[in-house]
Amino acid sequence: MLRHLGRRLRRHLVTIAGLITLAYLILPNVVVMLFSFNKPRGRFNLTWQKFSLDAWQDPCGVAGLCGSLNLSLQIAVWATLGSTVLGTMIAFALVRYRFRARGAINSLIFLPMAMPEVVMAASLLTLFLNMGAQLGFWTILIAHIMFCLSFVVTAVKARVMSMDPRLEEAARDLYAGPLQTFLRVTLPIAAPGIAAGALLAFALSFDDFIITNFNAGSTVTFPMYVWGSAQRGTPVQINVIGTAMFVIAVLVVLGGQLISSRRKNSPATE
Repeated sequence: MLRHLGRRLRRHLVTIAGLITLAYLILPNVVVMLFSFNKPRGRFNLTWQKFSLDAWQDPCGVAGLCGSLNLSLQIAVWATLGSTVLGTMIAFALVRYRFRARGAINSLIFLPMAMPEVVMAASLLTLFLNMGAQLGFWTILIAHIMFCLSFVVTAVKARVMSMDPRLEEAARDLYAGPLQTFLRVTLPIAAPGIAAGALLAFALSFDDFIITNFNAGSTVTFPMYVWGSAQRGTPVQINVIGTAMFVIAVLVVLGGQLISSRRKNSPATE
């Protein structure tokens, strides 16, 4: 019996390891979700006291919380749009065209992902100070676009490299113009990579603390608000916002998987 059990464990070892890893990653989110229903006695929401829905009924009950959240969402949206547009054009240029310094640019693209964030944060701060720029919304936005750009280029570039050029050639053979070929053939095929880069850029921008802290001045984003609150006393509303963001992210992923599975099973793809 033990031998049979050992065979089954070895057969499903990868699945078991994956489930354990997934549980380990989700556990902090479960704790955050659980303590969003807590009613602490003191300033710190660290020990379970009493079940309560007060924080969910008034998520903006703490001064400055929703203002910082709104600011982070604005920066994340604009940073996603800027880095996605620029990153998509850079990815197409690196894959489709041959030009001088192409290899060097390919290598430089990976630098922001390889180097510590504090290096890039300090470099951008030095640049802004030398230019005489006032630290605030715009410096954060520029810094986030610079930071997210490499991730978008990598995601889109991987998708563009896997595209079959014969599809575009077929469209041109059918008298489609360059713009029509791009909109009807190239863009739909590259869309999954562009969407993946955009989602990654949004998550990185919304969650970033180090680069934001260096280049924010007196501006307070949601991660900076959470960091400051952790020293004075963590309100339950922070757990509420974190839980809502986690649930939204899970629903987006599940929705994408559902749409993908429906497309694969649709008669048109058979």
